[in-house]
Amino acid sequence: MLFDKNGLSDLKKSLDQWEKITLQPSLDGISERRKEFLTTSSEPIRRLYTPLDIEPFDYNDSLGLPGEYPFTRGIHPSLHRGKLWTMRMFAGFGTAEETNLRFKYLLEHGQTGLSIAFDLATLMGYDTDQSEALGEFGKCGVAVSSLKDMELLLDGIPLDRVSSSMTINSPAAIIWAMYIVAAEKQGVRADHLRGTIQNDILKEFIAQKEFIFPPEPSMRLVVDTMEFGKSCVTQWNTISISGYHIREAGATAAQELAFTLADGMEYVRWGMQRGMDVDEFAPRLSFFFNAHNDFFEEIAKYRAARRIWAKVMRDQFKAKNPRSWLLRFHTQTAGVSLAAQQPENNVVRVAIQALAAVLGGTQSLHTNSMDEALALPSEHAVTIALRTQQILAEESGIANTIDPLGGSFFVEAQTDRLEKQAYDYFDRIEDLGGVIPAIEKGFFQSEIADAAYRYQREIDDGQRKIVGVNAYQDQKPAPIPILEMDPSGYKRQMERLAEIRKTRDNALVGQNLDKLRIACLGTENVMSHILDCVRAYATLGEMTSVMKEAFGIYQEPMVI
Repeated sequence: MLFDKNGLSDLKKSLDQWEKITLQPSLDGISERRKEFLTTSSEPIRRLYTPLDIEPFDYNDSLGLPGEYPFTRGIHPSLHRGKLWTMRMFAGFGTAEETNLRFKYLLEHGQTGLSIAFDLATLMGYDTDQSEALGEFGKCGVAVSSLKDMELLLDGIPLDRVSSSMTINSPAAIIWAMYIVAAEKQGVRADHLRGTIQNDILKEFIAQKEFIFPPEPSMRLVVDTMEFGKSCVTQWNTISISGYHIREAGATAAQELAFTLADGMEYVRWGMQRGMDVDEFAPRLSFFFNAHNDFFEEIAKYRAARRIWAKVMRDQFKAKNPRSWLLRFHTQTAGVSLAAQQPENNVVRVAIQALAAVLGGTQSLHTNSMDEALALPSEHAVTIALRTQQILAEESGIANTIDPLGGSFFVEAQTDRLEKQAYDYFDRIEDLGGVIPAIEKGFFQSEIADAAYRYQREIDDGQRKIVGVNAYQDQKPAPIPILEMDPSGYKRQMERLAEIRKTRDNALVGQNLDKLRIACLGTENVMSHILDCVRAYATLGEMTSVMKEAFGIYQEPMVI
């Protein structure tokens, strides 16, 4: 037998003999391309992987079967044979009207779910006409300052049939409330809505830095959405626990895996401390991972994530519902891997990354556009990115079988390595007192900064080749079209905000904002008060200002 004591002993002898008789003469004639081979995370890669690299190996404990614990091979019994992943292209720019047209274009061309990008002012809780928002309108996403913007953004979109993902964090409760009320106005009940709000404030403190309030009140808002969602918006994922931005900040695959799952465990703890049964809310937690350049390391990362989460939820948090053990995740190809030089090369990078995501068992996928190192995606570029997914789905054959790399000695060894490194990080975080104390001590930030520095040094020293950047360079500019926004959009947005403030019932707005302030100062769930403010057309900036008064503003401590 392959993994019994005698079989492994025989294999070791055969391997030693191979190295002496077959390998060494070959190396004497033709040396290997480099002294050391590394993953994208700078982990060394052996020349050859065999059963010796994954012993002891118990099939049921390490792999199992698709749709069964520990879900290493996938959370669905038939995976993509039964249903393809959701093709959810991240989109948003300029005004709500412009982004609405892009949504409709993508849906007409085969996209199967929305993914909404908001501009920086919206992400930070500002209205377009606030002084702090000057110069940021529509640049990295769509501007949404009030319910009217959300109504225009979703106009003509069948919200009872299309699921939506919204990348919003500090003001997530407010933007979610706007989505719910916009759906109400379309005649769609909240319990019929499907989608996800990112709502992952911990990774903001760790990596992306788009926080507003201090950690504790920020976590209170997250738990308020979890509690409200389980009762009223039952098909909605109230958190998308995001490793994507941690990886974009420079983390390794192991750091992305460990820090993301540590954040997920922290949300579970807070939900249970609120008094909710873990099986009431855990099935609606979802995850969001990066797909970086190292094909096999990324596949192993997704497989390790499923296995760790299943074990933690079952054994540590005592979840009894098998749905609570499932790690469901969205993937986006690595924006940080895109190069402004020779941007057409990014099509190839994205295809490889998307292939890893699908082979790793993703439930939904966004493929970046080739021009994103230069500007927001043009219609031409985003179409190629969508077609990349469709070719993978319809022509490549990768959706025809489940976990085709399962059992690969290399992939299983990488999966085991990442799992072990994740548990090592969990121990270090616990030693620091938990996730929030570790944030306040700068642990995550320092780990990511060190990894990012090492990776950049490898590029600068030529140890790591990036085609078109430090290898195979070409100084000719690439003639690709760049997206141009409607120059009159900003004026229309400002006029719309002024009209809303003029025509709404301002007394009602004031009353509802006062009730929201009182709720924030107390302990009750704030979601019903936010919904009342939204229905009265209170703006994002007005509601955020009330919360700032109640919660305060977070200033990140300096870490040396």
